[in-house]
Amino acid sequence: MPAVNYVSHPLIKEKTLQSRLYQETMLAEAVKKNLLCVLPTGMGKTPIAIMLVAVMLEKKPGKKILVMAPTKPLVAQHYESFLKILNVAEERFAFVTGNISPQKRGTIYAEHDIIFATPQTISNDLQEKRISLANFSLVIFDEAHHAIGGYAYPFVAETYLDQCDDPKILALTASPGGTREKIDEICQNLGIDAVEIKTEKDDDVKEWVKEKKFEWVTVELPPSFRRLYDFIKKSYRRSLAKLSAIGMRKPIDVVTKSDLLAMQGRIFAESKSGKKNYWQSFLVARAIKLDHALSLIETQSLQALGEYWKKIRSEQKNRASKMILNDDNIQRAMQITHEMLEKGYNHPKMGKLLSIVESTLKENPQMKIIIFVSLRSTVKEIVKLLEKVAGAKPVEFIGQKEGMTQKMQLARIKDFRDGKYNILVATSVGEEGLDIPAMDLAIFYEPVPSEIRSIQRRGRVGRHDVGRVVFLITKGTRDEAYYWASRKKEKIMKRTLHKLRNGDSDSDERMDEAAMTELKKPRQFKINDFR
Repeated sequence: MPAVNYVSHPLIKEKTLQSRLYQETMLAEAVKKNLLCVLPTGMGKTPIAIMLVAVMLEKKPGKKILVMAPTKPLVAQHYESFLKILNVAEERFAFVTGNISPQKRGTIYAEHDIIFATPQTISNDLQEKRISLANFSLVIFDEAHHAIGGYAYPFVAETYLDQCDDPKILALTASPGGTREKIDEICQNLGIDAVEIKTEKDDDVKEWVKEKKFEWVTVELPPSFRRLYDFIKKSYRRSLAKLSAIGMRKPIDVVTKSDLLAMQGRIFAESKSGKKNYWQSFLVARAIKLDHALSLIETQSLQALGEYWKKIRSEQKNRASKMILNDDNIQRAMQITHEMLEKGYNHPKMGKLLSIVESTLKENPQMKIIIFVSLRSTVKEIVKLLEKVAGAKPVEFIGQKEGMTQKMQLARIKDFRDGKYNILVATSVGEEGLDIPAMDLAIFYEPVPSEIRSIQRRGRVGRHDVGRVVFLITKGTRDEAYYWASRKKEKIMKRTLHKLRNGDSDSDERMDEAAMTELKKPRQFKINDFR
């Protein structure tokens, strides 16, 4: 690691913020333009925001500043970080949530200078005219990849650009998305003028990056699982054949869940316009449910499949579920699932996972581990199995929709940091934003097709020491397809962002070597250059 120097600025407390060239380079662009800042998870996007706040407070002392993040815990985290580092009186800060009465929120906006809030709260208060952004010198959008569709970020940005004569926007993300269209949408929705990207391979970044070791552990479905899989697959293919007869254009062998959801959307749209096609909607719903069953046996666990069959049986009024239950292949699959569970069968991934954790803790009992899993039912199963491993202190970490409040999430993170637990088994809530302690080992129980989620997962390790990332992959299944899909999307994303940074929007997909070298050159800026 390079020698540690600290940022020197009258509005930043001494020795609270490391001076890193790549961060101050990004700051230089943020001072001049409305900027989308793309930086790997764990490489310090927040310090760039803090430095820009210091610059804007000094340049425009009579103006206010707004800092937003998608969740209350993340907003609270930012509030604490800015308060700790900025040399600004605490009474100027305010953390606003929807739990505060609307009238009181209006007073807070009027009496404080640095506001921290979720975009939903700000959006509501803008619509009700409890706040105006006309007097704000800076608005910060954290986790800016959310600025698409019907999310609150685009409305807040549009209102700010309309109300303020001299707006300044800083948008932060580790991964804006894998397509030019999505990146353009984010930039347009937030009024972005320029994009700055840094990767772990850039000359001024790599000296701060700890090595990550990647491992790919493959398993094969044993014959008993294959037999079960084949019964479900037969029923699924029959469903697709019927969909082909009513207009599904893709060949059966290449149909994806996305194709099925798109077809379902078309059928719903047609039904709203008066076309009676309920029977078709039941056929699509059946195919989607069977596809999910296949995904459980491919990527998750036998226990998860067993629970899914129980859910199907309970849906007596659901036509698609009744169609599934009347299928001879599914009845046989349900019977086999029950028999295998009775005999104690586990998905081969489970054995590999336990072996990896056991050997890791045996080698070093102080290791911190995070295991990413898509489904809550699999999270619970993994925690239960890990409790039997020597030295393992596992705990589940799930989202609000799955039953864990934000207060409970923060308490669990604190317990983990304090050593009560050494393994977090997390759903997607563990990927983004929250201040989860640096991990030594991250295990992807299943690869995810999203480049955004994959980047965020990897960012949880290797912040302070060498990190290790393990992918568990079932051969010949969607695990393999998802892994390569996210890799491809990530490469396209980085290439697109470099082109945007270079002002080259229409050139060939490949950037020549000289251009890439030029982009990676460090540029010398310091925060006091903007005073």
